[in-house]
Amino acid sequence: MNEASNGVIPSFLLHQYDLRLLQLTYLNFSASFPHWLLTNNTKLDSFNVGHNFLTGPFELNSTTKLLDMQYFDASSNPINDEIPPHIGSIFPNLLSLNMSSSSLQGGFPASLGDIRQLNSLDLSSNNMSGYIPKEFGKGSNDMRFLKLSNNNLTGPCLPVGSNFTHLLSVDLSNNNFKGNVSDGIIKSLELRMLDLSSNQLYGGMPTWIGNFKHLSYLILSQNSMSGLVPESFCNLVELTYLDLSQNRFNGTLPSCLNMPSLRYLHLRGNNFTGPIPSIFAKSPMLLTLDLAKNIFSSQIPGWLKLMLNLRVLLLKGNKLDGSIPMDMCSLKNISILDLSQNMLSGGIPHCLNKITFRKQDVMRGAKIGKFVVPWATRGPLFDINHTSGELFQGEYEKKFSWYEEIVVNFMSKSRYESYEGNILDFMSGLDLSDNQLTGKIPSQIGYLNAIHTLNLSNNYLTGSIPDTFSDLKEIESLDLSYNKLMGHIPSQLTQLYSLSVFSVAHNNLSGMVPDMKNQFATFDQSSYEGNPFLCGPPLQYSCSSLDEPVGRQIQLHHSAKDDFRDAFKWSFTGAFVVFFLGVISFMYFNSYFYN
Repeated sequence: MNEASNGVIPSFLLHQYDLRLLQLTYLNFSASFPHWLLTNNTKLDSFNVGHNFLTGPFELNSTTKLLDMQYFDASSNPINDEIPPHIGSIFPNLLSLNMSSSSLQGGFPASLGDIRQLNSLDLSSNNMSGYIPKEFGKGSNDMRFLKLSNNNLTGPCLPVGSNFTHLLSVDLSNNNFKGNVSDGIIKSLELRMLDLSSNQLYGGMPTWIGNFKHLSYLILSQNSMSGLVPESFCNLVELTYLDLSQNRFNGTLPSCLNMPSLRYLHLRGNNFTGPIPSIFAKSPMLLTLDLAKNIFSSQIPGWLKLMLNLRVLLLKGNKLDGSIPMDMCSLKNISILDLSQNMLSGGIPHCLNKITFRKQDVMRGAKIGKFVVPWATRGPLFDINHTSGELFQGEYEKKFSWYEEIVVNFMSKSRYESYEGNILDFMSGLDLSDNQLTGKIPSQIGYLNAIHTLNLSNNYLTGSIPDTFSDLKEIESLDLSYNKLMGHIPSQLTQLYSLSVFSVAHNNLSGMVPDMKNQFATFDQSSYEGNPFLCGPPLQYSCSSLDEPVGRQIQLHHSAKDDFRDAFKWSFTGAFVVFFLGVISFMYFNSYFYN
């Protein structure tokens, strides 16, 4: 049909006066919004022109009353216009309105509050601005699914005096809402999902949040909220996803927390203190645990070995000390492990090779890239009497899902990356950098042949680079810089064809650097700097004399430290000679005086 109409909605629809349901989705229609379809087909119950290329103006005749219209969907079209302020009087009996991703501008129409039976409203991913009018909060008492994310709305996140009593899912993320968390949802005791992330909210977490005993998804990240997590939080026993990251929460978590269904826990970038709470051991279903950038102290707890489903563990940037416990090796399903920027000491456990660090079999294992928010709303059910040809309409529960992407921040390729969505299911990495680790690098680390990122930099590691590192066939980033490694760089590393970032800078390595072939042809001298006994391209020091290359390098790289050592040696010798001659002279003159 779309080929025959050349991208224009067919005109035969103009006079279908008995039309009840119209669905023209994914047809590449590129005309202006077909307001004539609504003017002429006044018996329409369900109207869906989503996922086309319909543009503005978005005109609705203010005198038109579409009393039968219940489901209106014009989402994913570049309409680029404002919602008419009188939309509530045109669709007084609307149940569901979806105009997401339609480049809508302007303010939020107050007349939407006049649609008393409005069940689902999705205006997400537009350019709407201004306040949500108080008329909306006092009118739509039947609202169950409210999604206004990714706009430029401001003011309180819900108007003062809002009276929502049936909300199941609220997503107001990525706006400019300010102030405390609004209590406009306080009467919606069946609430399942609340996402207020990426706004400008401040103040403490309200104690009434614990009234939502069926809450499964709570996302308050990237605000300026502060204070303690209240004891009432312990009532949220059905939580599946909890994200409080990038706020200013402090203190310790309530000891009464018990979230057996929790699968995703993100507390990054707060001021939580004390040991890592043992309450997390009550959540054996955890897939991701992000406690990075807090002030957690003491040792890494042994109970972590109980988290057998854990795929991502981020403890970066805390004050953890002691050694890396052998219990960590029990976490065989880990894909990303980040213990960097702590005060960990001792050696690297040899048994870390028991952790696969490999992409999970996503057909069998749990995916971590996305989490699914299920919800349901009423939908039209049409049936035809095949004898009379009569059309019957009933109702049924229609199932929908909102897909939200998991985001994990991890150091890779010498920069912080945000891995999200499906890519997270295929990422793997180990980061032990910026600690106080000592001893040799275990050769078993080379058996992690599916790992993508390995960072052991800024420690006190000694010994040589294991030859087994040539088996890291999928490695993309390898950083061993700022240690005390000695010996040569294994020439077999040139077989690492996926390697794009490599650094052994500032060690005590010697000999010829690997041949500049394959991926190593892309690495410059910054990958090797700070190793005075290395030679060969891309370094400026040649290894042409194979008899005494090291001696030649010593001569060429007479460092400032050597100069200081030589100066100290000669000054000490001179001082000793002066002191010795002084003593002899004193003894001589002293004996002469008494004689």
